Amino acid sequence: MTEITNFRGETEIATSESDTDAMVAALILRVGERVRKARERKGIPRRVLSEMSGVSPRYLAQLESGEGNISIGLLQRVASALDHRIEWLMGEDDPWVSDTVRVADLFRGATADVQSAVMHALNPGPVATLRAHRLCLVGLRGAGKSTLGTLAGQKLGIPFVELNREIEEQSGMPVDEVIALYGQEGYRQLEAQALGRVIATHESLILAVAGGIVADPETFATLLGHFHTIWIKTSPAEHMMRVREQGDERPMAGNPEAMEQLKSILTSREALYQQAEAQLDTSGLTVDQSITRLLTLIADHKFLD
Repeated sequence: MTEITNFRGETEIATSESDTDAMVAALILRVGERVRKARERKGIPRRVLSEMSGVSPRYLAQLESGEGNISIGLLQRVASALDHRIEWLMGEDDPWVSDTVRVADLFRGATADVQSAVMHALNPGPVATLRAHRLCLVGLRGAGKSTLGTLAGQKLGIPFVELNREIEEQSGMPVDEVIALYGQEGYRQLEAQALGRVIATHESLILAVAGGIVADPETFATLLGHFHTIWIKTSPAEHMMRVREQGDERPMAGNPEAMEQLKSILTSREALYQQAEAQLDTSGLTVDQSITRLLTLIADHKFLD
């Protein structure tokens, strides 16, 4: 490295070509190690990550070994499949030894009482005041969020809102087109903005959100702080069956490992969904049974009192 003086008279460090090559090599190695670690922490086999991201197993193997010079576009696909922001994979600070991640891991493993105390300490106002009478149903697609949210809203006399519909209204296009045009990062930004608008305009409602909202820590923290949250869950087989009954054959079309992928996603997000205040398992239940249990759960937890 050589010291040079720029046009403002300031001293800068000029890096030689070999220095630049070394920095690039270090970046590639760092990204590969983080991809591997993120995949292993979520218990996702490399071939499943390949199916989820659209990046070949051979390319992923090269990437994880520090030998693959992956493009930004492909790396974004991998980051999205792992439910991570791309900057977490590229930053110089190790995301797995940062105070933020350590605190998050401790929070996930804490009891409900401890989590409640932490949220109370971190929130700028009383939790009950911040959450008002807002309910949010979280969980993967096919669990029954939209069906139960619509029925619960009708029976309780409060609005039911789907966050994706808010995003479509804001962007003027279907969510699939939003993701195709702006990518996952652009979609997440619109998702955060839509959530903010809902909080600002509704004191009482039932909200249903996309299953991947837990992938953005800031947006998910906002959600937990401003809504009473209920995890609507079911078995992987019923998730898949219900999505297909909705007329969407994409989960299974030409993808024999779709069920394994779904199980991996459920496993990787389970600790995040468990941060909800309550859970409702709709496995094997009729719609009438499920809505009865949901209304009982809401009353028992006094979410609307």
